[in-house]
Amino acid sequence: MSAFSQILRRTFSTASLKLFYKEKDISKLVQSFKDNTQNVVFRRKASYYEFVVQQLTRAKAFGLIEEILEDQKQYVEITNEGFAVRLISLYGKSGLFDRARQLFDEMPELKCVRTVKSFNALLGACVSSKKFDKIEGFFRELPGESGIKPDVVSYNTVIKGFCEMGSLDLARSMLDEMEKDGICPDLITFNTLFDGFYKKGRFLDGEKFWDLMKKYNVVPDIISYNMRIHGLVLQDKIQESIDLVDEIKNTGLDPDKFTFNLLFKGLCSDGKYIEEAKRQYFDMVKANCEPDMATFVTLLPFACDNGDFMFAARLCRKLLRCRFRLKGVNVVQKVIDGLVKQSFVNEAELLVKLGKESKHSCYHSLKIRTLGK
Repeated sequence: MSAFSQILRRTFSTASLKLFYKEKDISKLVQSFKDNTQNVVFRRKASYYEFVVQQLTRAKAFGLIEEILEDQKQYVEITNEGFAVRLISLYGKSGLFDRARQLFDEMPELKCVRTVKSFNALLGACVSSKKFDKIEGFFRELPGESGIKPDVVSYNTVIKGFCEMGSLDLARSMLDEMEKDGICPDLITFNTLFDGFYKKGRFLDGEKFWDLMKKYNVVPDIISYNMRIHGLVLQDKIQESIDLVDEIKNTGLDPDKFTFNLLFKGLCSDGKYIEEAKRQYFDMVKANCEPDMATFVTLLPFACDNGDFMFAARLCRKLLRCRFRLKGVNVVQKVIDGLVKQSFVNEAELLVKLGKESKHSCYHSLKIRTLGK
């Protein structure tokens, strides 16, 4: 092959890539993918593989997923563990765990060295394909068969699997095994445990992990705190969740939209915290933390139920200017009606104007209505 031909083989046009992403016909998408994977540059991009497998999974075209991933074994990259890990993970994400296991077993034949990375990919495939009944067996048996020593990622993956299947005590027991194996848990370990225990309502057990974090010198991040807030809200410990958000602000961490949305959910479920909800919302905006759809879906009905239509109007202005689209406009019309009833007609007219200017036609029907007393 000439040098010029090699250059051509290593490049592909932006136009062909755009066509690849826009292709709706599944069979044509598969053929386009196969054609493009002949190009070494294309094969280096994991995102292209993720895209096509995602599209085929949505179409439930599992036979085609097997076809395109099996086709990758012809390329020299299959001798690279990173490439094999990519394929194992894709099999897992599409629910084809048996194929992921088969590829892991075939790696020595394909002259691809197996290390803890491919072992972890197989464990991850087990979790993502929800084969929870197999994960403990693989974790116990495969290291001995393959001579691979599990690392912290291995343990974290197994803990995640146990948490997702609801076996929280087994997940907790893995911490003891890690210690015996000389492996220190990390932030992901604890955040995975927080997620499992707090969501399942085992709040007191979740709280015990905070002391263990100190033992291992693991510093919590905003995700850790968000999960704790979630746990407090599920336990109806609303004041404690308020205090925790204020504590976060003093730790040097920045609360994110999830922090505030979790708190809003708690404040609104109680029904009597409208002033606190307003304070936290204004703090959210002041911190340049942009509200999202969940913010408006939670706070707008709450403000209306409390008769605070000026606060609701402020939320609506942000909603319309951010171009969010609610499933229905009843709540926005309710705000307009409430403003009119409370004689805030100018504010109501502004919302109608913003609705008419919105790119979402559903808001174009907003109007000032004459309401009976």
